[in-house]
Amino acid sequence: MPRRTSALRWLVPAIIALAWLVLAGPLGSYSGKLAEVSENDSSAFLPDSAESTRVTELQQQFRTERTLPVLLLWESDDGALDPGALAEAQARVDEAAALAEDAGALAGRPSPVIPSEDGEAVQAVLPFDPDLGEALPEVIGELRALPGIDGTTAYVTGPGAIFSDFAEGFSGIDGLLLVAAFGVVLLILLVVYRSPLLPLLVIGTAGLALTVSLAVAYFLAEQGWIAVNGQSQGIASILVVGAATDYGLLLVARYREELRREESRYTAMRVALRQSWEPILASGGTVILGVLCLLFSDLGSNRGLGPISAVSIAFAMLAALTFLPAVLVLIGRAAFWPFRPEHGEEHATGRGWERVSASVGRRPGRYLLGSAGALLVLALFLPAFDAGGIPLSQAVRGGSESGAGQEALARHYEAGAASPAVIITPADGWPDVADAVAQTDGVAGVAPFTGEGRPGPGGEPVVADGLVRIDATLADAPDSEAAQDTIAELRTTVRDVDPEALVGGSTASDLDTQETAARDLAVIVPLVLLVITVVLALLLRAIVAPLLLVLTVALSTAATVGVSGLVFDHLFGFPGSDPQILLIGFVFLVALGIDYNIFLMTRAREESVRHGARVGVLRALAVTGGVITSAGLVLAATFGALTVLPLVLLTQLGFLVGFGVLLDTFVVRTLLVPAAVHLIGDRVWWPGRLAKGPTEPAAERELERV
Repeated sequence: MPRRTSALRWLVPAIIALAWLVLAGPLGSYSGKLAEVSENDSSAFLPDSAESTRVTELQQQFRTERTLPVLLLWESDDGALDPGALAEAQARVDEAAALAEDAGALAGRPSPVIPSEDGEAVQAVLPFDPDLGEALPEVIGELRALPGIDGTTAYVTGPGAIFSDFAEGFSGIDGLLLVAAFGVVLLILLVVYRSPLLPLLVIGTAGLALTVSLAVAYFLAEQGWIAVNGQSQGIASILVVGAATDYGLLLVARYREELRREESRYTAMRVALRQSWEPILASGGTVILGVLCLLFSDLGSNRGLGPISAVSIAFAMLAALTFLPAVLVLIGRAAFWPFRPEHGEEHATGRGWERVSASVGRRPGRYLLGSAGALLVLALFLPAFDAGGIPLSQAVRGGSESGAGQEALARHYEAGAASPAVIITPADGWPDVADAVAQTDGVAGVAPFTGEGRPGPGGEPVVADGLVRIDATLADAPDSEAAQDTIAELRTTVRDVDPEALVGGSTASDLDTQETAARDLAVIVPLVLLVITVVLALLLRAIVAPLLLVLTVALSTAATVGVSGLVFDHLFGFPGSDPQILLIGFVFLVALGIDYNIFLMTRAREESVRHGARVGVLRALAVTGGVITSAGLVLAATFGALTVLPLVLLTQLGFLVGFGVLLDTFVVRTLLVPAAVHLIGDRVWWPGRLAKGPTEPAAERELERV
């Protein structure tokens, strides 16, 4: 019997570790296919009730194919273009059309060259297939490689090129982003553990969790159960790496602590798992429930981010509680070489955290007022966060050729010519609607759709099922805030004439996305706070402590958003931000920020049973300070890896979450929460009852022993 028990001790961990490795092998190929089922067109994620979505559906009645316009533009370097340059431009258009047709990208006849009124520029429009997917950047690149025209600067721009440049920004998700994330995590772990083997085990755990979670996300997306875009794929990848590493850090810290108490590595791991599984599951469960609140979003991209993030966290927890313990038990104390924890060795919490804990215990009121006051001051800058949206042409950090082309286009043409607003109105009163549209500020031209391939003056409009289509050329770039303002005014104007008139088009889709995201923010923020409060109440079996933790994290989040607004505007010079980033940042900041408070407070509750709340929270701070700080640094660094991709929105999200995690780690968890709990005392666990703590003199002596 003892021999069988001894065999099982190493056989079960070996089977668990082998099962993970065998499972990850075939799933690795599927995880790399997630980009194939990603959709980066924001209009595809709008709800069916959105006005622009309804216009898109009605447009099909006019038997016009959906196209993605790509503009070829040549701007003179000095003065007007001569006839020879115009002829050469037409030749380049023919070459470009032939190239696009060979690539299967052309969805119609290209326009002839269109000289500008000032004679200093010439353009042509190529209608592209909007469903090209990953082939679009390749074709755009080939167009940009065509020979230029002497004396001019050439641009490939328009909605197709702008979207291509934006989509190209996600090209490093499977390579550069993961290399950066794993690299920075490995560096931090090497510093923390001072061991060559242990960081590799933790990184390997995160890698296995990432492989399996992305494969599961691919299957869900392929079946059409969730919608995935490049942004959600990048966020999920970062999340699983950071979370799996954090949970691994917590388990390893407890295992190392128990190895000093227990001679048997199996007994030490059993105790470590018993003490770690509850905070890890509580932490992961809180994040899962928080991100699943995104299912209440009206935007498909947010709804897709919720499940893919939940899957990532679930496999991060599973890997940290199965694969990592298995390999640690198999390797034993050798995993910590050259600083192996020996049985009977005194557990050292770190003098730095002992001093911090003692200092908070001596002056809790000062630390509470100081930390809360600093966060309140930073939160006052909350209005500095501009969530009005970012033009797609400016979404690439450092600029793009398509963005520069939009600026050149606006110098010589009506900037919105390639992407008009589309008005669908009953045929009876369409002339009155067209007149009202023409008189709207920001509209440069109006023409009914006549069925001749492109709208234009003259001729009778096509009537389909009693409806007429009117195209309105906007004076501003179609992805600009000014163009969205014009769309908003147009919707009011046309409905004053005919309540059944609808306004759509690409600019209207952008506006609907912004408005839907703002609605999501108002609905999901209180829902996340409510869900996390309930989870904490069940975990801590108290009401006061959960309310305190949620309040502190909400304050920290507000301070983070305030600082981010100042940094984005005055330091980085970003053209704004987006309600979606604010929403996603909030969900992750609250859910992940609560993580460290869960790690602290579950240990504080354990210590409070023996020593009372005041001493318990200080002991918890001293014992968990090192591991939680390491976890915070890892998570902040992994989200910071998002900045390696040249997209403004991901850079903003990386800073927002990274800075917020550091603020939670070093201010909220280290100073604010311990000081508040120390002042509240045992009442923090109300209405639960714990063993009464020692008298104040005994508590002081206990604190000196921490």
